[in-house]
Amino acid sequence: MVFSSSIFLFYFLPLIFLCYYSVKNLKLRNMVLVLGSLFFYFAGAGKHLWVMVYSIAINYLFALFIHREEKKSLRKFYLSLCVFLNLLPLFYFKYFNFTIYNINYFFSKNYSYWDILMPIGISFFTFQAMSYTIDIYRKAAPVQKNPFNVALYISLFPQLIAGPIVRYETVAREINHRSQDLNEIYTGLLRFMLGFSKKVLIANQMASVAKYYFDDLGGKTSPMGFFLAMLSFSFQIYYDFSGYSDMAIGLGRMFGFHFLENFNFPYISQSITEFWRRWHISLSSWFRDYVYIPLGGNRRGLGRQIINLGIVWFLTGLWHGAYWNYILWGLYYFILLMVEKFFLKSWGPKPLSRFFTLAFVFFGWMIFRCEDLSVLGNLLHSLGGTWDVSQEASWTWKSLVTSFDAYVLVEYGLVFLLAILFSYPLERTLAVKVQDSRLLGGLITCLLLLVFILAVVYMVTGSFNPFIYFRF
Repeated sequence: MVFSSSIFLFYFLPLIFLCYYSVKNLKLRNMVLVLGSLFFYFAGAGKHLWVMVYSIAINYLFALFIHREEKKSLRKFYLSLCVFLNLLPLFYFKYFNFTIYNINYFFSKNYSYWDILMPIGISFFTFQAMSYTIDIYRKAAPVQKNPFNVALYISLFPQLIAGPIVRYETVAREINHRSQDLNEIYTGLLRFMLGFSKKVLIANQMASVAKYYFDDLGGKTSPMGFFLAMLSFSFQIYYDFSGYSDMAIGLGRMFGFHFLENFNFPYISQSITEFWRRWHISLSSWFRDYVYIPLGGNRRGLGRQIINLGIVWFLTGLWHGAYWNYILWGLYYFILLMVEKFFLKSWGPKPLSRFFTLAFVFFGWMIFRCEDLSVLGNLLHSLGGTWDVSQEASWTWKSLVTSFDAYVLVEYGLVFLLAILFSYPLERTLAVKVQDSRLLGGLITCLLLLVFILAVVYMVTGSFNPFIYFRF
């Protein structure tokens, strides 16, 4: 079940909202959220619900062990064992067959692959669950002695399958002490409608274009097709994921939780470093605080710092998927960040810095998209001219643009323009103006409502509704 679906929008959300606000006791409300969240996960994961229950159980128990233990060595042992038990199902479901593939390839073996269906969102809730135990070990947050509160934190449906990765310390107090009023519900609803509209009206349209170039053509296109493929997927992944984060943050506020922002207009960045401070903030900060700094960060000399950064970016790539393109994508950013850190302080004047940053980021998304790296090779080959029937590139001016490229520019031109426009802080500027003018606020709300209704119509009548991070 995803947020941009009829089942969620017309059945699940109204029902859980009604049940939640029909009771006034906070413990009962928490129980409603726990049961509703587990059902939400069951609807998407089926028999793999046990993975979620397993994660809740081991982190609840080991957090208690760590909290009650005074010996540092035993506390560390419990934490290490808990991390291992958390990563065990993640390795099995996500990386076991990838390991078999590499053993077969590099050692000329012929081991059979297992028929493994990966539970949805396993990377997200595993990392979130581990942060709870690690925070208890660090004494950064109070331990929860009520298992249902731990279940609520790990399984809370707004951020369950696609983040943001919520730190326990962020919501620890709100689990037992939070208040909801009409203003919070209203604000959360507006944020949900914004995210829903971004996902359905922009991301889904860009996904149709990207699917054609990457999947249907296999990257065998024209020079113009190369750029349209790159732009369409870059906008798809941004509006897909940021839209889902907006919906999660909005839903959280509707139930009294305040999740931290996960995106901060990353496509206005002037450096790769700045980009990663703005993109998927919860993941990059998770790796910084739970991997990079514990490894020593920049405190043990230049050589160790480079090694630590290499480990972080290797793991960042691997976290996204069990394919070599994700690892290559992570190492690609490691190299770019090393160049920025040790050789270039900037990529030139402000407009030039922004141009080069976007060029590197958008090309990186092509690596990310091509699980079959031969597709990436075909796309790069396309820069030399349009692929003909014999699959050979020819350089002629007539082959720079195909008839389908022209169709895309006409049919999706407005969507591309909207994608560019809303990648800038337009909505933030509007939000400031709304606070200063009640009339303008009412007009913006009505406009957003109309856009949301249009998005619902598109969702109901359309069939292509992919979600990139749903499988992570």
